[in-house]
Amino acid sequence: MLVLSRKEGESVFIGNNIEVKVVSISKERVKLGFEAPKDISLIRGELRVAIIGANIEASKSSKNITLIKNLSIKKKS
Repeated sequence: MLVLSRKEGESVFIGNNIEVKVVSISKERVKLGFEAPKDISLIRGELRVAIIGANIEASKSSKNITLIKNLSIKKKS
């Protein structure tokens, strides 16, 4: 992990086309601005964790539905 100190108004580049800029600093918060191409997905970390969890739960439901369908098909035979 790269750890940097930046002042308000300073930025860091990721690759050639993603800029992370320190927009403002207050007592307990740092506001960051991100500039990236539209095809790059930007999402907050806590939302990413929630989405991954929801996808895992949904895949479990899909597996259960498939299992139930398979069992009902076998019973009809």
